[in-house]
Amino acid sequence: MKLKTLSIVPIAVVSMLAAGTTAVSAAPSSSPRPVRPSATSSAQAPVNLGRASSFAILTKSGITDVPSSRITGNVGASPITGAAIGVTCPEVKGTIYSVNAAGPRPCRVTAPSFLTRAVRDLETAYTNAAGRTNPRFVNLGAGHIGGLTLAPGLYKWTSNVGISKNVTLRGGRNAVWIFQVAGTLTQASATKVILSGGALAKNVFWQSAGRVAIGTRAHSVGTILAKKQIAMKTGASTNGRLLAQTAVTLQKNIVTNVK
Repeated sequence: MKLKTLSIVPIAVVSMLAAGTTAVSAAPSSSPRPVRPSATSSAQAPVNLGRASSFAILTKSGITDVPSSRITGNVGASPITGAAIGVTCPEVKGTIYSVNAAGPRPCRVTAPSFLTRAVRDLETAYTNAAGRTNPRFVNLGAGHIGGLTLAPGLYKWTSNVGISKNVTLRGGRNAVWIFQVAGTLTQASATKVILSGGALAKNVFWQSAGRVAIGTRAHSVGTILAKKQIAMKTGASTNGRLLAQTAVTLQKNIVTNVK
């Protein structure tokens, strides 16, 4: 099999195959460049979120909160009762949707049918992201992507993914990143996902089959589509959406939806 050698940040050499391969790192590079596309990879269209797009936080099992958090965008939970939405009205700049009158008062809006459709769109979006084919890289860095600069495209991992250092997404305003994670997704404390070159948070999608954890004072970017829990640790922030098929936990966080 023929290997290609690429320069990335902070890795100088990546040995990869276009699909179904892992990537390994070597010495630091003095002239960083982003991970390049494979010859067979293609540009990705954004994941259609449907009605879920207006939500900063949407869950099926509820929200817990260590106050106070600041949330810009809509908040909702379904099919669980509104009593499981653990944020208060002053914490949310948007609408809090509940399936019943037990949601946070006095601001909650009771809209069970709308929430049912929004959650259905969440599930469809998750399936769409998980089902994308022809990934740019498979198991890049054996799941350790901290310190890398990533070009747009589809990335796939068959196990866990960890972000131990800042990771940069470099591309234009129409570039799209989709990250398929078969295991857990963990971002370490005080790390950042950084956008470069005009890249927009609305075009970044993290699909995770396992639990997602954003560390203390870490900053995430993009829509997180999680099959399980999304846990925001103390002081963490995100410019994106938290869309979970179980629960979302907050601890004095900033969550800002993207348009």
